[in-house]
Amino acid sequence: MGAVGPPRILRVAGPLVELDRTAGTAMHDVVLLGDARLPAEVVAIAGDVVTVQAYEYTGGLAPGHTAHPQGSPLSVPLGPWLLGGVYDGLLRPLQGAGDRLVTGGSPVSDERTWPFTPRVTEGQQADEGEVVGETGGPGPVPVSVLVPPGCSGTVSRVAPEGRYPAEAVLAVVADTEVRMTAPWPVRRARPVRERLPATQPLTTGQRAIDLLFPVARGSAVAVPGGFGTGKTVLLQQIAKWCDAHVIVYVGCGERGNEMADVISELSALDDPRTGGRLADRTVTIANTSNMPMMAREASIHTGATVAEYFRDMGLDVVVIADSTSRWAEALREFASRMGALPTEEGYPAGLASELAAFYERAGAVRTLGGREGSVSVIGAVSPPGGDLTEPVTAHTQRFVRCVWTLDRELAYARHYPAVSWSDSFSREVGALAVAHARSGDPAWAESRGRVAALLSEADRLADLVDLVGITALPAQERVSVLGGRLVREGVLQQSALSELDAYCAPEKTAALVDAVLAVVGRCRDLVESGTAAEAVEEADFTPLLRAREEVGPDDAAGVDTRRDEVLAGLGELVS
Repeated sequence: MGAVGPPRILRVAGPLVELDRTAGTAMHDVVLLGDARLPAEVVAIAGDVVTVQAYEYTGGLAPGHTAHPQGSPLSVPLGPWLLGGVYDGLLRPLQGAGDRLVTGGSPVSDERTWPFTPRVTEGQQADEGEVVGETGGPGPVPVSVLVPPGCSGTVSRVAPEGRYPAEAVLAVVADTEVRMTAPWPVRRARPVRERLPATQPLTTGQRAIDLLFPVARGSAVAVPGGFGTGKTVLLQQIAKWCDAHVIVYVGCGERGNEMADVISELSALDDPRTGGRLADRTVTIANTSNMPMMAREASIHTGATVAEYFRDMGLDVVVIADSTSRWAEALREFASRMGALPTEEGYPAGLASELAAFYERAGAVRTLGGREGSVSVIGAVSPPGGDLTEPVTAHTQRFVRCVWTLDRELAYARHYPAVSWSDSFSREVGALAVAHARSGDPAWAESRGRVAALLSEADRLADLVDLVGITALPAQERVSVLGGRLVREGVLQQSALSELDAYCAPEKTAALVDAVLAVVGRCRDLVESGTAAEAVEEADFTPLLRAREEVGPDDAAGVDTRRDEVLAGLGELVS
């Protein structure tokens, strides 16, 4: 039997609160606790007792205080105000105070108004997902007001062009009011008409990725790497340079001062696509390690929901989650408090399914309104001690299409980005080879294969070189070692601090690859014709190695000039 009237709090144990049960209470429903109406989520129901986990600090709550069940799961308000903002896991605005981030209220409770231009007329038939009108955020990304899922019918009213508050009714479709605010449950994926194959490359501007381990729009990527391997810098570079319309950056469980630094750096970055601020097309969701565990756990789902909101407008969105390891630790903490039976390293038995549910929200889709959009998910993984066999890393690799493993030895050798060519992989190569061929680069797959083979051969010979020395190897194998060095230093290394090298267009990447392969091929011809391997190794390859930092991001012709200069120098070695 449910309690009569509002339920009462029976016990408070930190963020864990027990209540009288009220009829209709269901798992995952939101409950507001006490006079402060602190949000919490139902996590267990046993008889007449309901257990909730609070999303905020529960100081001041006591047995006997009332609770207010909301009868619905955690939902967040979605709208044009999201772009350029910083929010917590419940999508409440955050304000910085030194190295602390504090909640600043509701994103829709202020007096701001937003421009609205209608795209439908009264009496018109409008189906779910159709554009009712256009509104504007603070930046260059157009934001559409859509007919909500499950609603189709005649437009009986539409607001004229003008400025409106977030809660204003902009149209009425089949007796359903359409507002600028579009709430949605964070743990439920937004519906689509169909999922499409991910066949178009997501260009990141990072050569090691775009060449060796490419990712498609709508795919999922894991970036495992220990402390100091450059995860944050790589993710910031991808956020700045990838060809997506909107970036959703989720900082989950990081230290407060580190997250404040990341937010400050993102706010200061220029947007190479628009010339404005990168923050104007970025949504930042931050839940630091000192914030409540439940809000940290919700932040990942909130980020995916925000991404799907913009995807439904026909946009390409990238979700960067840093890091999913901290999110998994929140799941472990929650399971421990609930007395769940732990599995490997204390993680709950449902860890794999939770990770799968998150990464499955990536995808290229045809939306309800017939547009094509995508959500690409890039999740950083921070394995303790760099142990790539620990549960979060191992399970994540099962559910993603690409893995960009960051190698500690490469990072310590100042090779950035420290993406390991031996421990990383991409399952998208075949599909993206077709896309490159259709876009005028049919040699991409062959060039990639030759580079990968050269790196593999150089790695195989590295142990022999350490054991017997380079001079003990046959001439052709010495050329393979030289070729591996040219690929590493001339192509794969990339400086995030260089104005000319921070971003690399596909044309320049192709030119650098072709240049290195041409030079290596010439070196093989020389030793085959009798030129001493020592003479080839002592040739001046400096113009080729410096090309990546001395020519513009899309200057393929400049790379060709330096290639020809090196080839001319090698021509002088002919016996």
